[in-house]
Amino acid sequence: MLQLDLNLLYVLVALEKQRSVSGAALTLQKSQPAISGALSKLRGFFDDPLFVRSGNSMQPTPRAVTLIEAARQVLDKVGTDIVSTPTFDPKTTQQTISIALSDVGEVVFLPAILKDLRRHAPNALVRSVSLPAALVGEGLESGSIDLAVGYFPDLKKSNFFQQVLFSDTFASLVRLDHPVTARKLTLKQYLQLEHAVVHAESRTEEVIERYLARKKLRRQVVLSTPHFASAPIIVAQSDLIVTVPEPLARYFADLSANVRTIGLPFAPPRIQLKQFWHRKFHHDQRNSWLRSRVCALFQKRE
Repeated sequence: MLQLDLNLLYVLVALEKQRSVSGAALTLQKSQPAISGALSKLRGFFDDPLFVRSGNSMQPTPRAVTLIEAARQVLDKVGTDIVSTPTFDPKTTQQTISIALSDVGEVVFLPAILKDLRRHAPNALVRSVSLPAALVGEGLESGSIDLAVGYFPDLKKSNFFQQVLFSDTFASLVRLDHPVTARKLTLKQYLQLEHAVVHAESRTEEVIERYLARKKLRRQVVLSTPHFASAPIIVAQSDLIVTVPEPLARYFADLSANVRTIGLPFAPPRIQLKQFWHRKFHHDQRNSWLRSRVCALFQKRE
């Protein structure tokens, strides 16, 4: 099957408009021999002279007139649907914005993100997605998730971009009338107290556990739960202590009159909170805009 070089259509249209090889060459910024060569290929392909000399100009044959109209439609289609860059307008978009967040992330990130997106993309539905860590990467690659924001240590493959937003640390909670009344624990008290730990999908607990293991400190763990939301309720009704990311500890202490933060006897480790996206969407206008909004909200937090 014969194939036509798309570039020859530009020559065909330019010749029809300029009615001369020199004029078409000037329009297309090509040499006259290049235009003459292209016209020769067109004539051979369509088995028609296409343009004939009439006085000082070249006039299209009936076959050329038909071809030129079709060529213009093809080139317009290329220009509007293929070559042109699609534009994204946050003010008018109605596309759902999906962000993978852990339960910690919903407390730390979602209120500010939602407020900002309601202002800048008022017609978009904001969807918070909670998925097992293994599925977050699949969602980013498929496009069902636009960003993952928070602590996602498994997203290390070269297919993912990441940007540090800020780092935070850990804090402990006890009930308001806990037997230990000091504002800061001694190391002996910390190790003697009974602990609740939260092993959630976010895996932030692993950071504090690795830190304590390096320090050869062993807690007395009596409760393990997968839910951060239940931790302050349990602590408020027991003598247990729980160590969680500091923003979450502050949130629970502000929200409940029955728990308070208590100082740790050591400088707790810091944890980097980031936003992640798949390389497929690195140059996508919509994704780039969303990343810039999240970055502006959180990167200068520290």
